[in-house]
Amino acid sequence: MAINLCVSGVPLLVWNRTISKCESLEAGGAMTARTLEDVFVRSDIIFLMLSDHRAIDDVLSRDNVDFARRVRGKVIVNTSTVLPSYSAALEESVRDAGGSYIEAPVSGSRKPAEAGQLVAMLSGDAGQIERIRHLFRPMCRETFNCGEVPGALKMKLAVNLFLITMVTGLAEATHFARQLGLDLEKFISIVDAGPMASDVSRVKIRKLANEDFARQAGITDVLKNNWLVATTAREAGIASPLLDMCYDLYRETESSGFSELDMVAVVKAIARRDQMR
Repeated sequence: MAINLCVSGVPLLVWNRTISKCESLEAGGAMTARTLEDVFVRSDIIFLMLSDHRAIDDVLSRDNVDFARRVRGKVIVNTSTVLPSYSAALEESVRDAGGSYIEAPVSGSRKPAEAGQLVAMLSGDAGQIERIRHLFRPMCRETFNCGEVPGALKMKLAVNLFLITMVTGLAEATHFARQLGLDLEKFISIVDAGPMASDVSRVKIRKLANEDFARQAGITDVLKNNWLVATTAREAGIASPLLDMCYDLYRETESSGFSELDMVAVVKAIARRDQMR
């Protein structure tokens, strides 16, 4: 995402807790901040792409007096996928400190990110969204205004529920076809030609057939997103039976030592259940 901003000519100051990760961005034209504090001093619009709410609180110094100084007069754009309830509380904290907060989770994994083909969901003050919307053009093929915070994150989790259950179903179907001795190339051709085909299915079914588990969206990341959806469902009193089964399968896959593999490696947990019957 950052590289695509650089290529488009957006002046970019970057920082990462692991500074070596900034080297490729420097090669693409970005400047690297010497310290985290430097980011807040020199930037008016600050994008966060962090692992979880703990990392966000740490970077913003939310638990001490530095928080107000860091966010006052700034537009904080949170692209991380976190609980909607957390995001709503963060918006209130940023607003109370004199800053602006935009929720901006994106849909898409590594390949769409590299191609600038992500889909962004935006929530927050309408005026601030219009102020920053142009920054998403190099990164995303479309952006959608989802109203007030935490509307964008709720939307992202709804999309993720469909993604997780769809890919898990595809993994089970491919395993079923393989175990029945079907011609997998013909199976792929039929799925690709039918009404269920999508950009995701075309990539993932080929990876499943070839037992290619090179990471695009990792098992641990999917498990985290699964937990976020399930927790939000529980908070809202919503049943999520398919998602709950997926959570068990991804947790089994991770605990079996496959945490760094692509999400299609969930097929390993499905195959393991053959032996339990």
